[in-house]
Amino acid sequence: MATSRKREIRDQDVQGLKCLRKIRPLLSRLRKVGAERDRAGNRRLFMDQYCALILMALFSPAIESLRDLQRACSLDKVRKRLGVNRASLGSLSESVAIFDPAPLKEIAAELGHTIRSRPIRRFDAVGQRITAVDGTVIETVKRVAELSWTPKAEGKHLSAYRLHTHFEVLSGKAVRIDATSASPKGDADERAVLQRTIEADRCYILDRGYVSYRLWNAINAAGSSYVCRASDRTAATVMHANELTQADRAASVISDEIVDLGWKSRHRTLPDHSMRLIRVAVKPHGGCRGMRGPTCDGVLRLVTNRLDLPAELIAEMYRLRWVIEMFFRTFKQLLGCRHLFSDKHNGVEIQAYCAMIVCMLILIYTGEKPNRAMYQMVWYYLIGLASLKELEAFIKTRK
Repeated sequence: MATSRKREIRDQDVQGLKCLRKIRPLLSRLRKVGAERDRAGNRRLFMDQYCALILMALFSPAIESLRDLQRACSLDKVRKRLGVNRASLGSLSESVAIFDPAPLKEIAAELGHTIRSRPIRRFDAVGQRITAVDGTVIETVKRVAELSWTPKAEGKHLSAYRLHTHFEVLSGKAVRIDATSASPKGDADERAVLQRTIEADRCYILDRGYVSYRLWNAINAAGSSYVCRASDRTAATVMHANELTQADRAASVISDEIVDLGWKSRHRTLPDHSMRLIRVAVKPHGGCRGMRGPTCDGVLRLVTNRLDLPAELIAEMYRLRWVIEMFFRTFKQLLGCRHLFSDKHNGVEIQAYCAMIVCMLILIYTGEKPNRAMYQMVWYYLIGLASLKELEAFIKTRK
């Protein structure tokens, strides 16, 4: 968790209370979660209060650690507006073990239903919700790391969680986050996680890490579709070559083919549906500077089970995948989720869904995706540096 500094949290350091007061009725249903064993009636910290404190911390850059959060909940203004009691550091740390994040997921889903996608007519032909899927790692340092997998200096280990995220690119909202160990093995493998969480009537946009015949078969069987980037070494047997249109060539499409990617082996899962391989010309590169990563030979290879859509539309859908990377940047850089308030699994998912709720609130109130400029302007309004009139004028210029 983030290192705590010895300093006091003042009233002016805590922001967003006015906005959060309006969401308290939505959080009220969490009051009984984890309180079943409290037969003596002496519990003082409930899940709705804990979530309200986490939301407040995401609006307040001054709160950087769990100890800062504990100091903040002792302020009269915080206790009055959020309806919380003073809580000890131990209560904030240990209580998340009994807080089930599932009801909070339902609240995030309800907020998501109030957000409508802006109509982009060219994607009407898809007929499914275009959903980018990817994962991001959030780190936390602790002495005893159940999820340790990367050694770190001075005898410590790097404990991390991977947040597997489903993001609807046209509406600009995350609709699901699942937290696992950061080590991509076993049940935490990104392909295994997606296979467990497939929903019907979605078009999944996937990167190279999701290449798996077993996964593609499961998506197809669920009544969904996929557009997945394949390896540069992908070998395919061409069954039929589709003729390229002028729009395809304008979108840099090189070829559009119905292919057979399987090879017979009793130890290998084979594709059980027809697949299409679309090659798109892109700028070649040798990986990111100073980082290990895959290279690109100048050809983007996209595999999909959508045989009915134009090749240029398939290519354009994959280009939309960058939006989930922008969400991760907002999630980690702007909303204080680079580090975690809790190193417990429930605490990680609660913080993740609270961050989703903050993104949705900004999207609902402003109509714009919560980028850096929008987030800063909302924060200026919350701390009194900008008036409501100035915030509204800023929103109009963004539109």
